[in-house]
Amino acid sequence: MEKPDPELLTFRTLYDSPMISVRDYICRHEACGQSAEESSDVNGIVLMRHGAFSKHFGKRHITADVNQAVFFSKDSVYRVSHPADCGDRGTTFNVAQSILNDIIRELDPAIDERPDQPFPFVTGPCEASIFWRHREFVRRLESAEPLEPLWADATGLQLVADVIEDAFERYGSRPRRRASTIADHGERTEAAKTYLASRMSEAVTLDDVAAAVNASPFNFARIFHQQTGMPIHRYLTILRLRAALERIADPKIEITEIALDLGFSSHSHFTDVFRREFGETPSAVRRRQTVKAIREMSKNLIA
Repeated sequence: MEKPDPELLTFRTLYDSPMISVRDYICRHEACGQSAEESSDVNGIVLMRHGAFSKHFGKRHITADVNQAVFFSKDSVYRVSHPADCGDRGTTFNVAQSILNDIIRELDPAIDERPDQPFPFVTGPCEASIFWRHREFVRRLESAEPLEPLWADATGLQLVADVIEDAFERYGSRPRRRASTIADHGERTEAAKTYLASRMSEAVTLDDVAAAVNASPFNFARIFHQQTGMPIHRYLTILRLRAALERIADPKIEITEIALDLGFSSHSHFTDVFRREFGETPSAVRRRQTVKAIREMSKNLIA
């Protein structure tokens, strides 16, 4: 079985963790006939950002483009052709097998009968919201902004889960979620909130929090979102920022010290996140609070 020409097909890792690997790929093939047989060594998903390619299985084939997700099953054998000269570019998502099966088990408990073959389909829809979330996710991974593993893991896994759920719905398999009690979900969420509150200065990962509440990472991320109304990484960010507001009021504490103490990588990282949330910088808030305090002191002195 032939390997793709490395000059025509290149990959670049955008993010890699024990839970999920995300890679950008560029294929420079022009319009051509079918390639030699290829095979996939992992169960993966491709979301495309440009161009198209056809994937051939014996006498049948599918054409992949930006309007759909493409599923590659481990050890599947296929040939590839390109219908146009523009090549194609997109993002590959490879999720740890145990977590991938957790995601699918929420939709199809029969996964336990075929744990090594999670995808009963080759393509699925890429709805507008998925398309834009995918592009924004890649933009953030490629940017110079400090990358928080908790955000990257949770965002990437949720994107994959939504793509898989849309595929199940398209092909007539209604989601069949296992019942679990509201009380259990509530207890796990409260335990996670306690964990986060005690570790605001640490680089917390999704795996850390899930292990602390004895849950699988993906299932817990969903439970937390359902219970609190926001993703766990955003919950932690807001927790840190609101804690920062109290400390900013004290001019004796350096802003850099506040940033590092609350788990931000630097003064500039803290300032950027703070501005996005509150609409102004920590320094501006400090100056405004200080001026107000001076005016209050002046009033007291006059009185």
